[in-house]
Amino acid sequence: MTHLTFAGVALDRPRLLGIVNVTPDSFSDGGRFFDAGAAIAHGAGLVEDGADLLDIGGESTRPGSQGTPAAEQLARVLPVIEGLKPLGRPLSIDTRDATVMREAVAAGAAIVNDVTGLTHDPAALAAVAATKASVILCHSRGEPATMQQHPRYGDVVAEVRDALAALVARAEAAGIARTRLAVDPGIGFGKTPAHNLALLRRLDALAALGLPVLIGASRKGFIGRLTGVEAADRRVAGSVAAALWAAEQGARLLRVHDVAETRQALAIWAAIEKA
Repeated sequence: MTHLTFAGVALDRPRLLGIVNVTPDSFSDGGRFFDAGAAIAHGAGLVEDGADLLDIGGESTRPGSQGTPAAEQLARVLPVIEGLKPLGRPLSIDTRDATVMREAVAAGAAIVNDVTGLTHDPAALAAVAATKASVILCHSRGEPATMQQHPRYGDVVAEVRDALAALVARAEAAGIARTRLAVDPGIGFGKTPAHNLALLRRLDALAALGLPVLIGASRKGFIGRLTGVEAADRRVAGSVAAALWAAEQGARLLRVHDVAETRQALAIWAAIEKA
């Protein structure tokens, strides 16, 4: 690892990025936290459970989803950012829109998490470069509405690694320091279950980029496909298994819904390693 922190958080162990979806249509929690007060309470609960960072999003990017206007995203997320700032955890804004990035960072978000790696909005790169925010560069193919329609790769690990390397080079060329960057292979974003498994199995290839690797496999569809569990909120055990594997392979940021369960599993894993 070329640096030991991300957004001021030491990466001496895997860190948990708790998910706060301020949306009516997210695949995992179906609008349970759409109300700002409910979202703030949920974020506070995740911190109590052990979240090291919080990822706040006002637009669902699940397969098949449509876009959400920037103004609507801001109406959803800004009150939540304000409400969660006092907890003292770095806050991430999950968005593809430059306007939302700028406003969220101005309101107190320390991280921009863009599932398109700052490529969806032509203004995104410059918008983030003008701030001091850290950035999670995620790999994806296509738009959420169509990305799961027959995704194809020759060598998914090599192609995702090379695409992430290109996103990193592009960000650095725009003036975003390497120390501000993390990479995410985009589990489920334009990938089949087989692609997801290949990427998880070969996380060493992504870690070789020399940047913190984030994995967001929590409750995703491939876990349901592999286990036969249809309801997303019942995929906790499968999600924890994926998180543990990712941590063992070198991921240092784990984006999860189920913070308490993942933290408990990581604690036992770490204790066994040290025994």
